[in-house]
Amino acid sequence: MKVALGQINTTVGDFSGNAEKIIEYSRTAQQAGAGLILFPELAICGYPPRDLVEKASFVQKNAEALDRIRLETQGISVIVGVVTKSNGRTGKSVMNSAALLQGGEVKLLQSKMLLPTYDVFDESRNFAPADSQQLVDVCNKRVALTICEDAWNDKHFWNRRLYGFDPVEALLGAGGNLLLNISASPFYVGKRELRRDMLAAIAKNDKVPVALVNLVGGNDGVIFDGSSVVIAPDGRVIAQGESFQEDLVYFDTEELRGDVHEQLQGEDATAYAALALGARDYVRKCGFSRVIIGLSGGIDSALTAAIAVDAVGRENVIGVGMPGPYSSQGSIDDARVLAKNLGIRFELISIIEQFEAYRHALSGVFAGMKEDVTEENLQARIRGGVLMAMSNKLGAMVLSTGNKSELAVGYCTLYGDMCGGLAVISDVPKTQVYQLARYVNRGCEIIPQATIDKAPSAELRPNQTDQDSLPPYDVLDAILVDYIEDYKSAEQIAQDHGYDLALVKSVLRMVDRNEYKRQQAAVGLKISEKAFGVGRRMPIAAKSE
Repeated sequence: MKVALGQINTTVGDFSGNAEKIIEYSRTAQQAGAGLILFPELAICGYPPRDLVEKASFVQKNAEALDRIRLETQGISVIVGVVTKSNGRTGKSVMNSAALLQGGEVKLLQSKMLLPTYDVFDESRNFAPADSQQLVDVCNKRVALTICEDAWNDKHFWNRRLYGFDPVEALLGAGGNLLLNISASPFYVGKRELRRDMLAAIAKNDKVPVALVNLVGGNDGVIFDGSSVVIAPDGRVIAQGESFQEDLVYFDTEELRGDVHEQLQGEDATAYAALALGARDYVRKCGFSRVIIGLSGGIDSALTAAIAVDAVGRENVIGVGMPGPYSSQGSIDDARVLAKNLGIRFELISIIEQFEAYRHALSGVFAGMKEDVTEENLQARIRGGVLMAMSNKLGAMVLSTGNKSELAVGYCTLYGDMCGGLAVISDVPKTQVYQLARYVNRGCEIIPQATIDKAPSAELRPNQTDQDSLPPYDVLDAILVDYIEDYKSAEQIAQDHGYDLALVKSVLRMVDRNEYKRQQAAVGLKISEKAFGVGRRMPIAAKSE
């Protein structure tokens, strides 16, 4: 049988839009001769719905959308993710399910057994797990139908499994000869390869074809890369969807061949594409069409602006230069050149008068005190106020421009440069910012070379550079990766890299004591294994080690 993978981009709560897309893809697949089409996990309501599933009206709309799809796709079998009511008398009231639709009927509801609670996931909070699953007769096969995490517990692949039960092992052991998995598997750099290798291990060990359809798009800070894949029993990729865009992929269950669509390769290309997709979907799904970015002449705002242009179009990006008393002419010129190279609107608004007005207003309260970080932060907060005023007046979302390194150690100003609706590069370390800037310039110079070459500086006092307050970024980022992603101790980090222990401890203290800032930051796009935000839950009022 010819089977289709409907790799679609859904919006949480957009039942009519999601259903329309499912119906459209189903009809296209039917016309192409497919007998079955698969859609991603919770495609009807969008993923992740989080606490929306506690609303009875939300659950009812799932059922109504499923009915519509059931009636309008009668010429093809459809497997689609949907929220369903739980039959249990205790626990959660809903389940994360896959519905098999055939001939205008719901032939089967198969619910998810393994509910992840790590990283960005908290499914046990919202869903009841299935007590059991059963094989499905479809495609002239005994199909093991699973949902995302159900396929992530293979004892042959993982050194340490998270669950005591493996649904795939049970279903294939009961006679299943084709594994189908509907997923909403989030992206991080390296995830596509890991996912493919894991599925190949199942296919080879159990000697069955494995097909996974994955969600694509951004919902809040989580990005889904698509990259749907079908793997033969010998581990070959026989069908493959594109990454970071919607796709419709076909494969044959008997001949074991299908469409293999090209995917982006390379860390820089995939990270950049993920950020552009995440920014595009967050802005548009939140009801905005335009964005505003403060352009300092520095590399962080330059990269953010380049991503924004690819995300929403140059005609929808406004760059704002806001020179203060210590801004260099070079930085102003770099910002202007960047805007010209990108083809975006550029406004120049000096903050010098506002800054002097603040200093005058506070002179009595601050009498006898030396100027310090207070006055530096005033400049950042004035700039934040300018950007938010423009946002209110023009109806455009402000994109904040801070990188992961700065956010980690608190080298950022609350209610200042942290203002915004989306923190586009908040999961991009400073060293990777430079890599991505060079990627942007791979064809021609978009980001001025002077911006890349000069020493990074916030220009909040005379001759300031970042390294006045921070270690060199290559050192800082190495420490941060070990601490944030791997939870290594200061002693272990110092030993592994040959760094001074006192330096490492000072960085770790900065990370710990700035948790309060991060929890007030704008939503950030996740492209690493451990990003700040919902996937990293740390207390604020806690003593640092």
